[in-house]
Amino acid sequence: MADSLVGFQLDVSTAVRAREDDSVLLQGLRAGEESAYEALIQRFEQPIYNIVSRLLDDPSDAADVVQEVFLKVFRNVASFRGESSLKTWIYRIAVNEGRNQRRWFSRHRRQEVNLEAEEPGEGYQHVLPDPGRSPFDVTLDHETQLLIEAALAQVNPKFRAALVLREIEGLSYEEIGAILEISLGTVKSRILRGRDALKKHLAGRLEPASHSEWQHRQIELVREL
Repeated sequence: MADSLVGFQLDVSTAVRAREDDSVLLQGLRAGEESAYEALIQRFEQPIYNIVSRLLDDPSDAADVVQEVFLKVFRNVASFRGESSLKTWIYRIAVNEGRNQRRWFSRHRRQEVNLEAEEPGEGYQHVLPDPGRSPFDVTLDHETQLLIEAALAQVNPKFRAALVLREIEGLSYEEIGAILEISLGTVKSRILRGRDALKKHLAGRLEPASHSEWQHRQIELVREL
């Protein structure tokens, strides 16, 4: 009981500090302080890129989408009323921009012919430092991760967004619901269906140990529903 109380108090304290940090950052952004813009990019650039690159059908478009996300943040920060956390607001913009990019791709990109070859080694990930390996990266080797990334790209975008926010970003169901603007039950349903779809795409392609781990994680999710 005592341990649970201490944990709760720590969570509350962390949440309070986060709100205070957001408030200071927002004040700086609204005042046009360069240091505030730099702090915002340093804090959110890599996670936004991670989300966007996995939501798009063509990850090579992620750099452009990330830039558009921050442009929208800068343009609209004065009207942000704090009805959600700063993180939730920015993630919502990122998810919406990912959707917009997919729609644009389906309408226009297939009609275009790309005549310019890309320079090797100039991808967005080459200029963004990796601040640390996520649990997703640590628990899976490189080859398995590539298989999962390819399978993830085949999952329905609606389920993929919830799955990425939960499995890769580690967000709570409540945070995901706020970002996607859906109910808690819908969040859990989309994650479950996304995992099921991903499992089907990976069937027969993973090593037994990895496959067993994936099944174990599915069982854990079902228990949480």
